[in-house]
Amino acid sequence: MRITISRSAAESFEALPTLVKVRLLRIFERLESWPAVSGAKPLRGSLAGHYRTRTGAYRVQFRIEATHLVIERVGHRDGFYDQ
Repeated sequence: MRITISRSAAESFEALPTLVKVRLLRIFERLESWPAVSGAKPLRGSLAGHYRTRTGAYRVQFRIEATHLVIERVGHRDGFYDQ
C-alpha cells in the first residue's frame, strides 16, 4: 500500500529525537503491508474511521483512503488525542 504523510505529521516527525525517528520509520514500513499489520487499533468517537499504532510512548495516527494510507499525526502519547 502506498503511504502518504501529512505536512503536520512530517513536521512533528522531524522534531523528534533520532532514536524515536528510527522506530517510527519501522512502523511506516510495516504499514505498507496494510491490512496485515499487528498492533493497529481503530479509534472511536470523533476519531472513528482512523487508526493508531504505537512504539513505546509514541503514537502514529492514520486513515485509509481508496488506494493509500495517510499518516495524519505522530507524537508522544501525552496529549496525543487532545484536539
